[in-house]
Amino acid sequence: MRTVGAAILRTRGGEPWADWADAMALRLAARAEEAERLRALQPETMAEAEEAGFFALLAPVTAGGMGASFAEFLDVVRRLSTGCASSGWVLAFLSLHAWMVCKFPAEAQARFFAGGRMPLAPAPLAPTGTAERVPGGYRVTGRWEWATGINHADWVLVNAMDSETGEPRYCALPIGEVEVEDIWHMAGMAATGSNAVRVNGVVVPDYMTLPAREMAAGASPGEALHPGSTLLFPLRATLTLVAATPAVGAAEAALAWYTERMRTKAQAFGGGVRQGELQTTHMRLGDALADVRAMRLVWEDARAALEREGPSGATSPIEAQAALRLAAAQVVRLANRAIDTMAASAGASASALCFPLQKHLRDVQVIRGHVMYDWDRTCVLAGKVELGFPTGPSDLI
Repeated sequence: MRTVGAAILRTRGGEPWADWADAMALRLAARAEEAERLRALQPETMAEAEEAGFFALLAPVTAGGMGASFAEFLDVVRRLSTGCASSGWVLAFLSLHAWMVCKFPAEAQARFFAGGRMPLAPAPLAPTGTAERVPGGYRVTGRWEWATGINHADWVLVNAMDSETGEPRYCALPIGEVEVEDIWHMAGMAATGSNAVRVNGVVVPDYMTLPAREMAAGASPGEALHPGSTLLFPLRATLTLVAATPAVGAAEAALAWYTERMRTKAQAFGGGVRQGELQTTHMRLGDALADVRAMRLVWEDARAALEREGPSGATSPIEAQAALRLAAAQVVRLANRAIDTMAASAGASASALCFPLQKHLRDVQVIRGHVMYDWDRTCVLAGKVELGFPTGPSDLI
């Protein structure tokens, strides 16, 4: 595991990741409308990410990855998402999932990495299927939502209930052994292509499975294979902050666009007065600035907290994990509020599909709907933990 402050981590082409991400964000912005229409990332986007080594960014060095810290990784995701939150989300999760497969046993990893490249393995996390114990493995059956990045997958990690233990177990299947249901027709985050997958009685070898508790934090076979890596970081807290980060990039990009728009936009019904001269515009912009700056501070603090708490793995205090969950939900809440504030005063023309504000708004509204960012449930969890009450399965902690 690299430490923040070490030598600058670079792409395979030798470019600092921050520079690559800023340039890539411009390309993602130019491709955003088409990616939304396709409900997938364009081949050139995937090729550029792979060429740079982005899908290897989080994976341990001993697995052929770059061993980036989560702080480094999250900053790259934030920068990418200023161009397109939907694209940033897909790229982030495909890289995170390459990190997840490194938790599997050695025999499984030999299959994952047999092609000499990072495996792209979408992982719908809800345990909505079954894994029936059979000789040598598990017979997997079920249907899972939502498989982000499934349009680009080599493998799929499904989470199924183990018939023997009654606990969830991740099962890895080649993409050719699953059925993809084309159901992702959404108002926002369309380019994620987060369709459903169905598996009908496929037998998965035992070594291609991993108990969910080992995937979650601590004691996975991969930790022994890749010592000193980030593999023991708590999965849910980590995933929640990764998924919140595209909202940060979207809000920052929306603020930059809105500010520039207000400098020049004239109101036809106001005698040609520039909208930026109006006090109401000053108020809206100040309100959005406050929320975006607060969002960034909360995100930065959470990013640092993840680096502090992550190495503790399964022994990370429940208070620390709940605090990370609350911070991630607050980030998404502030991003949504800031963009909504700007959209309310940007004028009807800002809703044109050629302008980015409407897409940032739609994308962040869909991110807000993720169960981990349900503000009421998150606040209940935070209050419960603060007062010392026990948590339950519905708390998702």
